[in-house]
This record gives sequence, C-alpha cells and structure tokens, in this order.
Amino acid sequence: MGDLIFYYIVYNAICLIIYGIDKFLAIRKSKRRISERWLFILALFGGPFGCIIGMFLFRHKTRKVKFYLWNFTMLLIWCYIIASYIF
Repeated sequence: MGDLIFYYIVYNAICLIIYGIDKFLAIRKSKRRISERWLFILALFGGPFGCIIGMFLFRHKTRKVKFYLWNFTMLLIWCYIIASYIF
C-alpha cells in the first residue's frame, strides 16, 4: 500500500510541475509547449490532484471546460482505485 501512495504523491507533484512549465511556456509564447493530449494523459495515469492544483495555482487551462470534466472524472476514478486498494 505504501508503494501506491508514494507513486501517487510523486506523480502528482510531477504533474503540478508540468502544468507550471506549460504555463511558463504559454506566457513566453513559446512554440514548443506541452500538448493538451499529454496533459490529459498525465491525469489518466494518476495525476488528477496535481493537474487540478496546477490548473488553479497557475491559472492555466481554467477556461477550458474539457479540462475540468476530464480532471475531475479522473479524480473520481483514482479515488475509487485507491479506496478499493486500501479496503
């Protein structure tokens, strides 16, 4: 159980950092940005907390409804996975 929690915390921290990097690149109007597809994949593989915190902390992708729907759906799914793993 400790391995899953460690993975979850580290991976969400990485997702948070990636959202910050993408916001930084957006401000600089860089052509090399992180694609929306990769941001969705981050949440899919266990990073919805980091993605949601990154959205609000960096005010990034907050106007796009699909990010809210996807990240909160992934949050519910991952909460279920962790709860079923613990119990």
